Amino acid sequence: MENKIKYYPRLRELRVGAGMNQTEIADILGMQQNQYSRYERGERELPMHLFVKLSEHYKVSLDYMVGLSDSRERA
Repeated sequence: MENKIKYYPRLRELRVGAGMNQTEIADILGMQQNQYSRYERGERELPMHLFVKLSEHYKVSLDYMVGLSDSRERA
C-alpha cells in the first residue's frame, strides 16, 4: 500500500494527540487492545468502517486518516 508510511503512524499520532491509550481506542472500536495494536503497527489492514468511526471520533477527514492529505479539515 503506497500510503502505508502515513497511514499507520497517523493512527498512533491521532491517538497520542488525543491523550488516549490503545485500550481506550479499542473500546471505541469494539475490539481488544491487542487487535487494535496490530492495526496501529501496520500488521493488519484497518477496515473502512473503522476508519470512518475514527475520523468521526478525532474530527478529521478520511483523506487525512489514510494519508492522502495533510489537511485535517473535514469537508
